[in-house]
Amino acid sequence: MNDPTASFQATSAVSARAAQLASIPSFQRVDAYITQADVRRQGQADICDFTFGNPHQMPPDRYVDTLRDALTPRNDQWFAYKTNGAGAREAAAESLQRLLDVPFRAEDIYLTTGGFAAIALALKTVADPGDEVVYSLPPWFLYEPLILEAGLVPVKVKANMATFDLDLDAIGAAITERTRVVIVNSPNNPTGRIYSAELLLRLAELLEAASARIGRRIYLVSDEAYNRIVFDGLRFHSPVEFYAHTLLAYSYGKTHLSPGQRVGYLALPPTLPDRAAMRPAITGLQVAMGWVYPNALLQHALPELEQFSINVGQLQRRRDRLVDALGGMGYRLQPPEGTFYLYVTSPVPDDEAFTESLARRDVFVFPGVLFETPGFFRISLTANEDMIERSLPAFQAAIKESSA
Repeated sequence: MNDPTASFQATSAVSARAAQLASIPSFQRVDAYITQADVRRQGQADICDFTFGNPHQMPPDRYVDTLRDALTPRNDQWFAYKTNGAGAREAAAESLQRLLDVPFRAEDIYLTTGGFAAIALALKTVADPGDEVVYSLPPWFLYEPLILEAGLVPVKVKANMATFDLDLDAIGAAITERTRVVIVNSPNNPTGRIYSAELLLRLAELLEAASARIGRRIYLVSDEAYNRIVFDGLRFHSPVEFYAHTLLAYSYGKTHLSPGQRVGYLALPPTLPDRAAMRPAITGLQVAMGWVYPNALLQHALPELEQFSINVGQLQRRRDRLVDALGGMGYRLQPPEGTFYLYVTSPVPDDEAFTESLARRDVFVFPGVLFETPGFFRISLTANEDMIERSLPAFQAAIKESSA
């Protein structure tokens, strides 16, 4: 009898798209660094973990009380299917109005399972497979997989590494007839840079001219996960203030240092001319992408979560302690203007070798290669004060060893 499977060609069980995602070097390296820290933690509880922006102290009582209160049902539909809840949308829109002085409307807030989903939702709303997405290095290291998963083409340009500002000339040179999106992240992870109003205005002018030149609209996706984590009383400016065709992605996981509680949103500013056409497309994608709405508990809690944040002053004091201490040891770094991170120049060109020398001393950081800018390493300020103080002798010993 003929084998009915004989006509089938032998193929991989993994799709080409999934294989491409799995092959991204940053994915492989991040997993290795997480595993290394976890293995060391099992045998020694007092390691200094500066890798992810995870909490290293108990959450504030107000945050816990807010979730506990939201857990108590008020009616029989309290835990029913949830889409874009009206109360949560209104609270988010009002908060954006206060922060940016832009009159966002509740119907233009689309609730998501964190900032990941908000960015993915924005990309899939405006771009078709094969379109190009321009973003700057060093980036948040998950832009590339989000872009590839959407069937889009990542186009990477280097930031101005002297200032960590956007290199507008490089962005302009990277734009082609296939460009559909430019991603901007301010305050920036990993550099902590906040882009000035003047720079964002020049970027808006560049994108308007480029859109006219190529004959199609270029959209800007503004990743603002850290827009409440700002130091020294600086004023944060969003691209929505300068470029009408901007989609804003936000995550509460940073504002409350609770990345395991997945809640965020995609917001369309009132200046966006195409938002009426986008509304049904976005709601359709929210379902088709896997029901990427936050769960009921977080939607009920969101109006109260908008009323407070983590202690930004405490983060700033940690920044100041590390900047002063590391600078005194001979490390080169720019004080971040916001976010959870310090981006420090490695004392030796091989940043992976240097981070390994720190790991041998039970201090774990991310090397710059994860952010496609070798020669740096990233420190998370979410480490607690005891961890910071315990790490300083290791930082001192590592830089001394590097110069020996």
